[in-house]
Amino acid sequence: MPNAGLTIGDVADAAGVGIETIRYYERRGLVPQPGKAAGAYRRYGAGHVDRIRFIKRAQALGFSLEEIESLLDLEDGADRRRIRRIAAARLEDTRRRITDLKRIEHALAHLLHECETHAKSPRCPIIAAIIDGGPEA
Repeated sequence: MPNAGLTIGDVADAAGVGIETIRYYERRGLVPQPGKAAGAYRRYGAGHVDRIRFIKRAQALGFSLEEIESLLDLEDGADRRRIRRIAAARLEDTRRRITDLKRIEHALAHLLHECETHAKSPRCPIIAAIIDGGPEA
């Protein structure tokens, strides 16, 4: 892939995103917008593709765009303490969300069991729990 001269469509294809995603990242300041060349078309370089791939990989790990912006500022890897703080906060949030999902899983399994074992009840226990606000998820 050449170092410069890519269209936005080329970059989108190479990075596996849509053109609107690139434009959104540009508006947010996550990806620099190149200047227009003589033909009035913006030309991107391979660095743009790498940066967008970095953003997408970080998102796949659960980082928010705000966190990714901070990571991009630290992209040289020199401030490991700050990078670790960002990653540790993401890990803590991920663990909290897993705990919440396990609680929801338990509540739903309980409700499904109640629905199956109380088939003759006038009202489905699942609907009743949602209306009445219990069991807590």
